[in-house]
Amino acid sequence: MIDKIKESLWRQFGASIDMLENVIVISPEDFIQENKQFFYIIFHNLIFLDYYMTVPPKDFIPKLPFTIKEANEIPKEAIDDLIPDRIFSKTELLDYLKQSREKGYQFIHTLTEDKLNDRFIEDLDTDAMDYPVLEILLYNMRHVQHHTGQLNLLLRQNVHQSPKWVFRAKDET
Repeated sequence: MIDKIKESLWRQFGASIDMLENVIVISPEDFIQENKQFFYIIFHNLIFLDYYMTVPPKDFIPKLPFTIKEANEIPKEAIDDLIPDRIFSKTELLDYLKQSREKGYQFIHTLTEDKLNDRFIEDLDTDAMDYPVLEILLYNMRHVQHHTGQLNLLLRQNVHQSPKWVFRAKDET
């Protein structure tokens, strides 16, 4: 039974990642570089895609550097306090996404019943997150889809194009 769960989970989680990849691929480089809101959503999505697959989260080491800013320092286009140290190229963003996709594939395909009982526990002040591994994966998938939807809307409004729906992950890794 667990093999069927892992297969289905990967197909849909991988499809979410593939949809994010498709958005980045069809986005013109200059649009990514010049539209800060669009870039910040991609950056945020990539960082948290990787982060939510790090158990325990204290072991998280981001592949793209950022600085945590105070509330009064956060640019209006940003969606949280993790501000990239610079605007990364489309290639750098896609490379990070590829690494996270491979991490997700391995994370899901090495799950066992015991690992499903592990917990993603983040205790930052009063906003504690404490999820079983299966739930943090579903949370992560929803998070990726949420921001990918925002990116699709921005692309349609500004570039007049958007990628097609992905039914299942395109391949294994």
